Amino acid sequence: MLKVKRFVLLPGYETNTYLVYEPSSRQAVLIDPAAVGGQVSEFIERERLELRYILLTHGHSDHIGGNKFYKKLYPQAKLCIHRADAPMLTDAKANLSAFFSQTIISPPADAYLADEQVITVGTETLKVLHTPGHTQGGVCFLSEHILFSGDTLFAMSVGRCDLPGGDHAQLMSSIRTQLLDLPESLTVYPGHGSQTTLAEEKRNNPHLKELR
Repeated sequence: MLKVKRFVLLPGYETNTYLVYEPSSRQAVLIDPAAVGGQVSEFIERERLELRYILLTHGHSDHIGGNKFYKKLYPQAKLCIHRADAPMLTDAKANLSAFFSQTIISPPADAYLADEQVITVGTETLKVLHTPGHTQGGVCFLSEHILFSGDTLFAMSVGRCDLPGGDHAQLMSSIRTQLLDLPESLTVYPGHGSQTTLAEEKRNNPHLKELR
C-alpha cells in the first residue's frame, strides 16, 4: 500500500505537497512541490527513496514553486503535467505568479499526463483523472485507497473558477463524471487544507448539492 507524507511548504496558501511512496520498492513520487523545502529531501534521503516522478495537479504558481529546486536535486525524476497546463510552467503571467509580484519559472515538462494514464510506483499505481474546471489541465491522481484531488475538490469546498482558464460548470461536470462514482471509502488529499473522505464530501459538501 502507498504511504503518504504531507508537507506544507507554502503556509500562506496552505498548499499541500505530498511525497507518495511504496515501502518495499522505495519508489516515490512528489506531488505539487509548492516551494523549496529541505524537509522533503531530508525525508527522501532518510528513507532511502528513489524519486521517479514530480507530478503536478495543475500549473498555478503555488503548486509549482519548488519544481526547479527538486528537479535539480533529482534530475532523474520526470516532471509531468497535463498538456493543457504545460505553458504555465514557463510563463509567470500564465501561472499567475506575476500578479503577485513574483516570477516563478519552472523547468519545462519532461512528459505530459493524459486521462486514464497509469503511473507505476513500485507494486502500486496512480491513475490520472483529467478534471478541468479550475484550470484546463487540472488532474487528480487515484490509487486503490487514495485520491489526490489537487484544486478540484477540497474538504467542504471545490476549486475556485474565477481565475483565467476556470469554468465552474466544467469543474462540476468533472467532479460528477470523474469523482462521484469512485469508492466512498477513498481518503481524499486535496491541494489545500485538511484531508477528508469521498463519503464525507458526497454527503456534506455544500458545493456538491447541485450534483445530487
